[in-house]
Amino acid sequence: MEGNFTEEEKNGFYKAIYSRRDVRSHFISKPIEDKVLSRILHAAHHAPSVGFSQPWNFILIKNKETKQKIKESFEKEKERSSKLVEEPKKSKYLSFKLEGILESPINLCVTYDPTKFGPFVIGRSSIPEAGLYSVCCAIQNLWLSARTEGLGLGWVSILSNDILKEVLSLPDHVVPVAYLCLGYVDDFAEKPDLETVGWLPRLDLKDVVFFEKWDTKENSSWKSIRQLLNENLDYA
Repeated sequence: MEGNFTEEEKNGFYKAIYSRRDVRSHFISKPIEDKVLSRILHAAHHAPSVGFSQPWNFILIKNKETKQKIKESFEKEKERSSKLVEEPKKSKYLSFKLEGILESPINLCVTYDPTKFGPFVIGRSSIPEAGLYSVCCAIQNLWLSARTEGLGLGWVSILSNDILKEVLSLPDHVVPVAYLCLGYVDDFAEKPDLETVGWLPRLDLKDVVFFEKWDTKENSSWKSIRQLLNENLDYA
């Protein structure tokens, strides 16, 4: 059927998913070609959105002074959040490399504008957060396309949104959703960093899938899929 994916194309898609990493280090100085950056942004802009509202904007950042201000916010927020955990986890947390703001050649801020196309958006009246979820879909598209292009991307969530709005001159109604670090890297880790250092384990899929109702893990109608959830895929 026209439009179907070949086996090779399917494998490439799943490879991008399973080898995607939240990159905090390993950035190198190789510049990102405009054509590559354009392809990534086009992929992000083709994400699904509630009511076709496309509520995202992408702020591209190279300026060193801007990056430094964001880095300072990160340091303050990391120190503040460390007070929420006790030793020895506190020291372990503080030792982690959790961003690549200055090292990555390009930073991006992805924002949410709830006013696009007016106050009424199809599908958002019952669940207002659907607009924010749409922006997250765009971020995921951007992340996977970056990985496909051999680029590392890291999401820096240890930041003050107030500082982001001030430094980037965001209008009051625009919400910063993600601050991202983008660049070529010399290595993609086999596993996520926090899994590798033992901060948290990866949960088994069978433990997070329910059938028909919350916390129901056994149902005769879903027996075969239940068994398949225990199997590993080639790129898992």
